Amino acid sequence: MTPDEFRTHGKQVVDWIADYLEGVESLPVRSQVAPGDVRRALPEHPPEQGEDFAAVMADLDRIVVPGLTHWQHPSFFAYYPANTSGPAILGDLLSSGLGVQGMLWATSPACTELETVVVDWLAELFGLPEHFRTDRAGGGVIQDSASSATLLAILAALQRTSDGAAAVGGLTGRHTLYVSTETHSSVAKSARIAGIGADNVRVVDVDPKALAMDVTVLDRMIAEDVAAGAVPVLVCATVGTTSTAAVDPVRAVGEVCRRHGVWLHVDAAYAGVAAVCPELRWLNDGVAEYVDSYATNPHKWLLTNFDCTVMWVADRAPLVGALAIHPEYLRNAATSSGAVVDFRDWQVSLGRRFRALKLWAVLRWYGAEGLRAHIRAGLAQAAELVSWVAADESFELHEPQTLGLVCFRPRWPGSPVEEADAATLRLMESLNASGDLYLTHTKVGGRVVLRMALGGTRTESRHVRAAWDAIRAAAV
Repeated sequence: MTPDEFRTHGKQVVDWIADYLEGVESLPVRSQVAPGDVRRALPEHPPEQGEDFAAVMADLDRIVVPGLTHWQHPSFFAYYPANTSGPAILGDLLSSGLGVQGMLWATSPACTELETVVVDWLAELFGLPEHFRTDRAGGGVIQDSASSATLLAILAALQRTSDGAAAVGGLTGRHTLYVSTETHSSVAKSARIAGIGADNVRVVDVDPKALAMDVTVLDRMIAEDVAAGAVPVLVCATVGTTSTAAVDPVRAVGEVCRRHGVWLHVDAAYAGVAAVCPELRWLNDGVAEYVDSYATNPHKWLLTNFDCTVMWVADRAPLVGALAIHPEYLRNAATSSGAVVDFRDWQVSLGRRFRALKLWAVLRWYGAEGLRAHIRAGLAQAAELVSWVAADESFELHEPQTLGLVCFRPRWPGSPVEEADAATLRLMESLNASGDLYLTHTKVGGRVVLRMALGGTRTESRHVRAAWDAIRAAAV
């Protein structure tokens, strides 16, 4: 493809994306295809001769789009938002066009240094402690997901706990991790990858109402494990759990970790970005004093398309010590000087994309005021929905309701628990099958509840009202 051909087709692609975003509301939110439909519509064998790009675009419309669930649809309320925005898309396009491999400072200094700036900007916008800055002992880095950040936190914690033996001599004895019943499943997967084993992930009870980690139980479990000869490695506290957006008491958890010498990682994948609003800085309580690593996802609620998780560490030495390897073919003067950051030592893979461009574009386009306005709009939509649910005697609201997630269920008077839960699931599936909205569910106290996550880039109050009206009508 020549530059002129690229220019022609590139303009067509940008126009196509703009048209898609402008018209996505007219599409069914969840894909209506059956398993195998997309594959059957595609040729069994690769093309022998090249095709015109117009044919690719035609098949995009004919085959791919009908097989998509539209995460940017204003009536997508499932899981958590996976927001994108114009400046983020353009930043990603620039990254793709530059084709930078940013594994080392030397392979593209601007790739590394721009990243250090944007993660420091975010730390300031979120009110995170100074030692998380990249010009301090710690620093920030963009990862692909919060799951990767969790794995890296575990590897760094193992490095510190073992005084470096984890990276060179391996581990001996039993090592333990601590999560709550509400913690994301990525911790168990990371335990497998790190060699700790899922059986050594200790599950701590939560407060039955707030669904937050019970620090008394945590303290007792760590003490019991130490007495039994285990080596506690890491506690994962969550700020905005996947099920209900519950918030663990980070300060109290941190006090327990400090007493036992255990690494504290905070998974704030969903909720952490909300701290861009000063009135929500309570989400950071205890972070400055006790937290060793912290991760949040701009690709959820901060208008930056996937993938973009920002992870900070209070001290980079254990992380780099766990991951740094220096083969001859990567040696260079800048690295040897010790004056630069090589982000390949802050992640599992060697190669890395120029993710900072899209985050930089978002921060510059919206500014702090625009980002706060977006978060506050999601909070206002959630508050409006909460008022409607609370006022309807046919529904039960899960409380405490946190940030932009609202959990509720129909009451189904006179129905046994199992029948009521089954009816709630049928209700959800019928709504999702309609294509007009998309919800997911979870269980709270053994009961099925519906989850409605607000905060989408294109979601307005009218979409929330239409969804609530559809839910009420279907529950009759």
